[in-house]
Amino acid sequence: MLSSPSGGGKTTIAKALLTARRDVAYSVSATTRPRRPKERNSVDYYFLAPDEFQAKVEAGEFLEWAAYAGYLYGTLASTIETIMESGKHAVLDIEVVGARKVRERLANVVSIFILPPSAGVLRERLSLRSTEGIADLEVRLQHAVEEVGAATEYDYVVVNADLEQAVAAVHHIIDAECQRAARLSNLGETMKELRDALKREAQSLRQ
Repeated sequence: MLSSPSGGGKTTIAKALLTARRDVAYSVSATTRPRRPKERNSVDYYFLAPDEFQAKVEAGEFLEWAAYAGYLYGTLASTIETIMESGKHAVLDIEVVGARKVRERLANVVSIFILPPSAGVLRERLSLRSTEGIADLEVRLQHAVEEVGAATEYDYVVVNADLEQAVAAVHHIIDAECQRAARLSNLGETMKELRDALKREAQSLRQ
């Protein structure tokens, strides 16, 4: 899971991971937010009308959902299931409240918080989008105050001062987590084979 204040870079980092790695797939979120220029439905988000979103909530189709900056965002359980069945890691671009809900429902989740290098940089990044007015910008900056305070809830924190370095840091985290003992499904068998072979080697010395 990648979280950050709006404009912190989590979506850009997620897209960089998808370009560079074959072992990951993007969990496309659903939202009631209007589509921005160049965004594609079912690629960037599943853009839903508020009543469509609510119907899915009532049907229990969301792994998590939350309101953010006046709009609803959520992760469809079916999206995660499809990715996991394909044998890939699911990359979630998710806000803080949603991340908390995912941690409650799924085991072995790796959470990474992307911090902006400064308040001024975050404001500049949001301003350069030219997709929100002053009122929306203020709302997102106010949300950022709360979100930054949640960074210590995450397994890892990456400062996105330089995009290339931030992406590399996330790559390293994924690679390290793939080697975590609890995630190696065949570790027990490998250890048994190695131990048996070592015993034979030791016995051969007495012959």
